[in-house]
Amino acid sequence: MTISGMALSTGLILILIGIWGMLTHRDILRIIIGFVLMGTGSHLVIIAIGYVSNGTAPIIDEGLNLADAPTHAVDPIPSALAVTAIVIGLAVTAAMLAYAIRLCQAKKTLSIDAFTESKW
Repeated sequence: MTISGMALSTGLILILIGIWGMLTHRDILRIIIGFVLMGTGSHLVIIAIGYVSNGTAPIIDEGLNLADAPTHAVDPIPSALAVTAIVIGLAVTAAMLAYAIRLCQAKKTLSIDAFTESKW
């Protein structure tokens, strides 16, 4: 199995574990952990899609001619998307944790069952 295949399968497994964790647990922190696992899995999937074995930087010069570029150059877009997704995921996770802290201060618990009577 190649590195790309291992990263892709690991990412898909993490996405499934994250979805399972979000759907089965009733604790807000465990739901947030499931969300983070799902995000990390999606980052791995994005990186695995853009991986090229023995690839080089996408710079056309004497090291990489124009004819070999489609098969040997690494696409920089998936890496840029993954870095952007990591930064956005960090901000969303921080917002979710701040919201969980406020909910815990209000009800003294992190169980979703305590918030069923809340009005929006």
